[in-house]
Amino acid sequence: MSWSRKAKKYTGVNIASDSLNSDKLRKKIIELSSEYFDLVHKKKEFIPNETFIAASSKVLDKKDLNNLIDSSLDLWLTAGRYADKFEKELPKKFGTNFASATVSGSSANLLAFSALTSDYFGERRIKDGDEVITVAAGFPTTVAPIIHNRCIPVYLDVDLETCNINTKELKKALTKKTKAVFLAHTLGNPFDLDMVKKFCEENNLYLIEDCCDAFGSKFDGKNVGSFGDFASLSFYPAHHITTGEGGAVLYNDHKMKRIVESFRDWGRDCWCQTGMNNTCGKRYSWKLGNLPKGYDHKFVYSHVGYNMRMTDMQASLGCSQLEKVDAFIEKRKKNFSYLMSAFKNEKLNKYFILPEAHPKSDPSWYGFLLTIKNPRILNRNKLVEHLNNKRILTRLLFAGNLTKQPGYMNKKHKIVGNLKNTDKIMNDSFWVGVWPGLGKEELDFVVKEINSYILNL
Repeated sequence: MSWSRKAKKYTGVNIASDSLNSDKLRKKIIELSSEYFDLVHKKKEFIPNETFIAASSKVLDKKDLNNLIDSSLDLWLTAGRYADKFEKELPKKFGTNFASATVSGSSANLLAFSALTSDYFGERRIKDGDEVITVAAGFPTTVAPIIHNRCIPVYLDVDLETCNINTKELKKALTKKTKAVFLAHTLGNPFDLDMVKKFCEENNLYLIEDCCDAFGSKFDGKNVGSFGDFASLSFYPAHHITTGEGGAVLYNDHKMKRIVESFRDWGRDCWCQTGMNNTCGKRYSWKLGNLPKGYDHKFVYSHVGYNMRMTDMQASLGCSQLEKVDAFIEKRKKNFSYLMSAFKNEKLNKYFILPEAHPKSDPSWYGFLLTIKNPRILNRNKLVEHLNNKRILTRLLFAGNLTKQPGYMNKKHKIVGNLKNTDKIMNDSFWVGVWPGLGKEELDFVVKEINSYILNL
């Protein structure tokens, strides 16, 4: 099928008379973009001490550029044909029924949590003052939606080896106000979904999985993102696939689609796609709220929402990235295993607590976390500074301890037990990259420089 026939649905323009010429020209432009990519964006040789080794980054090829060019030629600037395709293909990778694309992983978290405040859920809806179990060791926008919706985060500590929630503390955190558990799979390492899922089911709690760092991770043979009521994904350039900026909400219930996309699309009650009108067949017949009967359904708002929709150019990149994601995941696993072998030797192992996965899990790793055993012997900041001087970029485990962050420490919250391990991670942990753009040369240089620093202590 020619582009003109596929794109007509969105552009509204019938260019059949010129379709042959336009298709030929489009093909030529895309072919030239491939030549340009080969000329300008080919991978450069790694030079130790000169080439930056990123902790995380994107891997793009000529097909990604082809899709971006193809989408741009439509001049369709909002969600369109590529967004439709992306939202259909994405959930197949997780075994869920639906995906709603949005502007970021943080926005996906906000949409997932906000959806559960909808009146649709009746007495089960999340209300002001309700409590949500989470952890303080992680990225702030896993917790931000809880606070934005005037709920109370209840922080539990994590295990040092997995950096995931200490499930032994779950029962202690449960109160009459507990409505949900909202957790991330830390650095792609799945939390104990057996325990957490069972706890949620026994206590009638919602479960939201933050999978922003965990595309392709599995637990007990099943993809993360398919266990909870909602899951979130991020497509920022640092993540497993990229759309530039971008994210998505995953879920299984078709009824959820209207709620999630209502919050995403200004809070509107109408579910027409962009460029469509009167999908329901009674656009001027509804009687909703205290509005007059027949008030235009396109301008009826059933939720206090946002505008968080993905553009078609972003989705076009997502489509081409999805074709490569399985290879990306395997390379991440391979790089992680290579580093694990290197750090298990006697010289390094005695200095670091190494990452561990749950026996039932198969992580799609986001990074290789190192926690210093004895900070009196090995100082994290000095080691990280040494690596940075060698052009090796590192990252901390995001916020460290959210309860000590300036934007969060004075927000209403609860701590169950203590956050001893969270503080340890805040003070003594950092991670290096395993993203698929890194090869043996880069990984060997990382290990060599950490070894070199330790030998000179």
